[in-house]
Amino acid sequence: MEHAELIARIEAYCRRAEIAESTFGRRAVNDGKFVGRLREGKRVTTRTVSRIETFLDADHPEPDETEMYDPRIKTAKATVQKVTPSPEVENTSHFRFYDNRQKYLMFVNTCSEKWAVADRVGQELNRLQVRPPALRVFDAGMGDGTVLTRVMRHMHKLYPTVPFYIVGKEISLEDVRLTLEKLPDRFNEHPAMVVVITNMFYAEAPSLMPRAPENVARLNWREVALDGNSAHEFEEQIAALEPEIADGWQVRTSEKTGNPLYVRPSVTILYRGDHKMLLDNIIPRPGLAMNDYNLIIASQPFRLRASLELKVKRVLAPLARALAPGGRMLTIHSHGSDPGLDIIQRVWPDENPFHHNRQVLLHALKKELGRDGRDLNFTAAADKRALFRYVMHTLPNEIGSSIGTSTLMAAWNAAVYVSQIEDERLEAAMADNRYLEATSDVLREYNGLWFNDESFVVSRRRD
Repeated sequence: MEHAELIARIEAYCRRAEIAESTFGRRAVNDGKFVGRLREGKRVTTRTVSRIETFLDADHPEPDETEMYDPRIKTAKATVQKVTPSPEVENTSHFRFYDNRQKYLMFVNTCSEKWAVADRVGQELNRLQVRPPALRVFDAGMGDGTVLTRVMRHMHKLYPTVPFYIVGKEISLEDVRLTLEKLPDRFNEHPAMVVVITNMFYAEAPSLMPRAPENVARLNWREVALDGNSAHEFEEQIAALEPEIADGWQVRTSEKTGNPLYVRPSVTILYRGDHKMLLDNIIPRPGLAMNDYNLIIASQPFRLRASLELKVKRVLAPLARALAPGGRMLTIHSHGSDPGLDIIQRVWPDENPFHHNRQVLLHALKKELGRDGRDLNFTAAADKRALFRYVMHTLPNEIGSSIGTSTLMAAWNAAVYVSQIEDERLEAAMADNRYLEATSDVLREYNGLWFNDESFVVSRRRD
């Protein structure tokens, strides 16, 4: 009975703090397997129970920690709670699968998700109600900029003379660098454009203004007017911003939730200096930024295994409130029911991390917004439109009687990345070759590997 009560308290804490039970065990008693052993009825000393109870009573999420765990970031200055290991636990150190950026990059570079997402976003551009002074776009997690820059090309095709105001939220310094590398060509093709990059939270980024007064005082605001009229000149000037970007995009790790948090809220604004007069009324100033967007791109904005409340309250609701009349928010997340999930279930038969489909998310969002959602439309659409597929790149003759190890590892990496399998479970599964056999069997059965994403739209009624 005492174990059951303790487990219930731990489960409630993990839901509230949005952390895995293994993470809780490491923080509380330096043992990621503690909760599992507790469930199995293994003996636990009174000293350890006392430490757990002290941790539960004293540890509460910090009020400013509203950002979600980002799988791509490995923070350099992580602060970890120091505890003395109990006699019955080993003093081992683990890193989470999602702390390894190389696995993220392998997924991005071997799968076509970003291309497929950009094409899906492009379908919304013709449905926007664009009004002066600009076409306003917010990317709620721009990543390496692949989706955003592909969408910008499509925007230019449809609106070649309309000024663009584009805000991208990204806390990862490496992804900010990758995005900046892609912008010179965009400024060359579409000179009437203001691009803003910020590391603020979802509730802050649309208005480019921190909520906490102390963060307002520390706001790092940088406005850059690019000189010249060629992509090469723009590239040189953007590359010269590297030291300032690196300083503004420092992150710290929360001692309590493990989430990456910005050290300083930062805003970097880029535009062509020869178009400053035309763009003057859309260039943001501190406290005077536009907060109504024609298009909001929310591609994989939350962790798959996050709670429904967190997905809706901390991510979707703040973004929906930032829609302009006639504006549309397109949300895209992993759906499952694909060969990728087949690989996972051949290794872990009961595994299915796709808990919240579009109908569930929209119902909860409508309830969360309440009166704020009276002029919003919540469109789930049928599967034929809502679901779309992306693939893992393979050579035409790569799937055959003998599949190369690199292809198998890329497919395995993609499957566990999409399903968000934590490192502790991966270590056990990869102790023998059964995971490679399962991956090989699925690749042959489907003649490749593909995944399903799910999309839904929230739109504000037109004027």
